[in-house]
Amino acid sequence: MVELITSGITVFIALFAMMNPAANAPVFISLTEGMKSDEKRTIALRSNIISFFIVSSFCLMGRVIFDAFGITIPAFRIAGGILIFLIGRDMLNGDSSEVHTPTQEDNAKSLEAELSISVCPLAIPILAGPGIIASTMSYVSDKGFSEAIFCIISMAILNAINYFFFVSGERFLSFIGESAIKVISRMMGLVLAVMGVQMIIRGVYGAMHLNL
Repeated sequence: MVELITSGITVFIALFAMMNPAANAPVFISLTEGMKSDEKRTIALRSNIISFFIVSSFCLMGRVIFDAFGITIPAFRIAGGILIFLIGRDMLNGDSSEVHTPTQEDNAKSLEAELSISVCPLAIPILAGPGIIASTMSYVSDKGFSEAIFCIISMAILNAINYFFFVSGERFLSFIGESAIKVISRMMGLVLAVMGVQMIIRGVYGAMHLNL
């Protein structure tokens, strides 16, 4: 049980670093600029609910997806590790990751659609991007149902935290300042880069011992 809890805490930290609610707040503010308060709350709620169900689906159906496409766990760990490393590298450099965030063109189209931004780009790919999906699938693919439940619970907590940052983003930014946001983003970037490398190492090790 202790090992299960420790593993659950580890995946929570990984997903928290990847979702980075503090860094997502300015993105949400820019996308919902000029909207009414109730519209902002609706978008914040919808985006987090949608991203939760997306990640939860991958947690529960990870094994089925692996078997259907003939994907091996080591291969997915290597691919997921590369994605996570790239996100972390861009965050360390202070850039917006193309893997994690949408392009300016995507943002412009989403702004025209107003409420549709809760699906894209907020739910996908900001909250439930390839990096988070890769991490959750890699975590539960060779484990049991209990680990999947822990992963889903972690995502639910993270979505609740992220919703809080969305609806109180303006007050949060004025309190800690944009400089602090940049520092937090770079710290999270370092954590993600290391986790990405570790996932690649595990994937390579598993591939070397895989009987195809």
